[in-house]
Amino acid sequence: MSFEYLLPYEAKPHVYVIKAEEATDPQYGFEPDNRPIEHHVNMGIVNLDKPQGPTSHEVASWVKKLFDLSKTGHGGTLDPQVTGVLPIALGRATKVIRALLTAGKEYICVMYLHEEVPKEKIEAVLNLYTTSLYQRPPLKSSVARRLRIRKIYYTHLLEVKDKFVLFRVGCEAGTYIRKLCFDIGETLLCGAHMVELRRTRTGDFREDTLCTLQDLHDALTIYREEKDERYLRALITPMEKAVKHWKKIFIRDSAVDAIAHGASLAIAGVLYLEKTIEKGDQVAIMTQKGELVAFAISLMTTHQILKSNHGICAKTQKVFMPRGWYPNWQDIKSIT
Repeated sequence: MSFEYLLPYEAKPHVYVIKAEEATDPQYGFEPDNRPIEHHVNMGIVNLDKPQGPTSHEVASWVKKLFDLSKTGHGGTLDPQVTGVLPIALGRATKVIRALLTAGKEYICVMYLHEEVPKEKIEAVLNLYTTSLYQRPPLKSSVARRLRIRKIYYTHLLEVKDKFVLFRVGCEAGTYIRKLCFDIGETLLCGAHMVELRRTRTGDFREDTLCTLQDLHDALTIYREEKDERYLRALITPMEKAVKHWKKIFIRDSAVDAIAHGASLAIAGVLYLEKTIEKGDQVAIMTQKGELVAFAISLMTTHQILKSNHGICAKTQKVFMPRGWYPNWQDIKSIT
């Protein structure tokens, strides 16, 4: 993918700085891709190809019934007639889905112009709209119709045929492409409306890894009848992929269980962390094996964490790590 089609977080590579070093114990926890299948399902995300017709909520509900889970959640509402990338979080992973709100989305859109317009003029107007926009959600929307600002990261004109325009757009979550088409038509002084829309990306969930509801049904049938988990495992992504773009703090094994019980992160538990963390940033607390432990709010900058030897550096918000997967501090102390 060329640079012009990168979402903002992809243009800023993760750079980590080391505060301390310590080996992780292989007998505790699991690398995300190697969790037992029951945990892989309950802490995973399905990159589903939403069909035309049902609502996003209906699709998530079907997946919940298919897996016989207590809860599921989806990564951003698509209108019934819109198709494409719809990440469905399963079980414990449901809480992680909000992390995708800051990742950005990409769509391929077919727009119909009410009059024919030269290609060069269309391209110029698309470039004009590659900026921060004021948008008021349309009448048919699932949110309050309040004026808000949304960022268009990139646009690319793919094809023009008569009055039909095919273009790619990368944008902030919550951008209404229907409204964007209407505004483009107003700027072109001819009027326009959206004909068809497909979402091709939600953060790092892309179109080339999509599966269908039928794929899920078949993989589950094979697993339940033949005890072959390979197909099911391949269709489910560990929930850690949803926080790929987040700033992260990696911690000692001995600190994991305390965080899993809701404790805040003490500086003594930090091993290495993102170089650019600022006070008040949302961060993901991770194990050395790459497991998501919790979401937290940083109480210090990276520089302050590196220079300090005691104190609390992050306040835990949402916990994902099950209790008991790592030993508690008292157990470790009694062993040593």
